[in-house]
Amino acid sequence: MRLSNYHSHCTFCDGRSIPEDFVKFAIAHGFRAYGFSSHSPLPFETSWNMSKDDMPEYLQEIERLRQKYKDQLEIYVSLEIDYLNETYNASIPYFQDLPLDYRISSIHYLPISKVLIESNMVCIDGSFKEYAHSVERYFGGDIRALVKRYYQSTMEMIEIGGFDIVGHMDKIYMNGQKYESLNIEATWYQELLESCLDLIKEKGLMVEINTKNLVKKNELYPHERFLSQLREKGIPVLVNSDCHYPDLVNDGRAAAFNLLKRHGFTSTRELIAGKWEDVPI
Repeated sequence: MRLSNYHSHCTFCDGRSIPEDFVKFAIAHGFRAYGFSSHSPLPFETSWNMSKDDMPEYLQEIERLRQKYKDQLEIYVSLEIDYLNETYNASIPYFQDLPLDYRISSIHYLPISKVLIESNMVCIDGSFKEYAHSVERYFGGDIRALVKRYYQSTMEMIEIGGFDIVGHMDKIYMNGQKYESLNIEATWYQELLESCLDLIKEKGLMVEINTKNLVKKNELYPHERFLSQLREKGIPVLVNSDCHYPDLVNDGRAAAFNLLKRHGFTSTRELIAGKWEDVPI
C-alpha cells in the first residue's frame, strides 16, 4: 500500500490548518504524494468554499511548498469543483484555464432555480435537519425524488466532463439512509447508480474511494456494496481521505485498502511524476 492522498482541504477553504501542516504530516508518515483540492469558488460566497480572489495566492502557496519539499514529497495542486448545472461546472473556461494537476468534481448542492444563489440550493452534504427540511419543502417529503434528482445531476456532471476524478459519488446516502424508504439495495436505487457507473466507464474517469467518514461513522463513499461493480467494470479507483485536519490525512486508508482487496481489486491509481499509473495493492 503506497501512501498518497489527492483530496484534502486547508485554510484556503474550510480546512482547519494551513497547507504546510498537511505537508509536514504527510512527510512524517512516509507519504509519497500529496494533493491539495480546496473547494472551488462558487457563483456565491459560502463559509466553506474558496473565493476567486484567493486563487492566485492558493496556487502560489502550493507551488512554494512543491519547491520547498520536492526532495521529500510529490505535491500536487487541484480543486474539488462543484457541479451546479450546465453553466457552472468543471468544464467552464475559468476552471479549465487554471494550472491544475488534476480536477475532482463533486455534488454538494442541487439548484432549484436557474438563478445560482445559495438560497436557491438544496445542500445534500450538511446537517440532517437541513436535509430533511429540503426534502419536505422541495420534494414533497419524497426522499426518492431527491435521490433521483441527485443522480440525474451526477449523470449530467459526468457527461459534461472537464475533470478526472468523481468525488464521493454516492454521498446522497449519508443523510438519506435515515429514511426508511431509502434502501440502497432496492432495484430503483441500483439502477440509478449502475447508470452512473456505466457512464463513468464510458468517459474513462476515476472514482475516489472516500474515507472521510469510514472510521467515525463506518461509511465509505461509494458504499462498500458497490465496490465489486466498480471492479467488474474496470473503473480505476484511488483512496482519498478528504481530510480537513492534518492528523486525519491517513484516516481510514488501511481499512479501505482491505475492503478493496476483499472485493477483488489488485491495483489503485496513483499520480507518479505527473502521470496517472496503476499501482499494485
